[in-house]
Amino acid sequence: MNRRPRLLIADHHNLMADACKLMLEREFEVAGVAYDGRALVDSALRLKPEGVILEISLPQLNGLDAAGRIRHRLPFTKLIFNTAISDPYVAAEAFRRGGSGYLLKRSGAEEFVGAVRTIMRGGSYLSPFIARETLEYLLHRPKQLAPEMRVTPRESEILQLLAEGNSMKQIAGMLAISPGTVAFQKYKMMKRLGIRSSAELIQYAVRNHMALQTENWSVNDFHSTNAVVAIEALRTA
Repeated sequence: MNRRPRLLIADHHNLMADACKLMLEREFEVAGVAYDGRALVDSALRLKPEGVILEISLPQLNGLDAAGRIRHRLPFTKLIFNTAISDPYVAAEAFRRGGSGYLLKRSGAEEFVGAVRTIMRGGSYLSPFIARETLEYLLHRPKQLAPEMRVTPRESEILQLLAEGNSMKQIAGMLAISPGTVAFQKYKMMKRLGIRSSAELIQYAVRNHMALQTENWSVNDFHSTNAVVAIEALRTA
């Protein structure tokens, strides 16, 4: 009997993570669930799954940056984005970071499981809600400096943590650097981006999908998808 592919799920909504796990575990081995980007990277490096299903707006470390770190250390692990963000620019960046699939949380259970199955068999998947022609244009046009690429990976990390309400002292503790280094990185970002206040810097992070607030997804949206069938099945099992 062939071993089932091992998957890791990352979503900061417990309900959505449970639904994904329930929908997939009949066909795949779900090795673990993570609820923030840092835990995702740590779990991926420890468990070495064949596939990772992650959202974009993970706290502490967003899904794009987390995917980049995983891709660097585990180049053969399939990265499958499952998000509420339908912006083709974000989808293009997800594929640039090594993604094999990009699904929207409005997708039904059958589409979700089928997409994961296709990807784990060596294919790729793009949600039909995103125009493939637009995505291909963004991926193949002459490379331009996207807004989220105007900051370094370390600056992006600090910016997200600032946008999530952490103080410079808290960020310094999380990243094992000094508060002065955090302040200097913030100053460099503001100068490079032409931003004059902390409020504008936070708005920049939110506008460019670099912080948790940009997901704008709720349990009400979850109930508009066929994924709720999985939860109902669990309740009646």
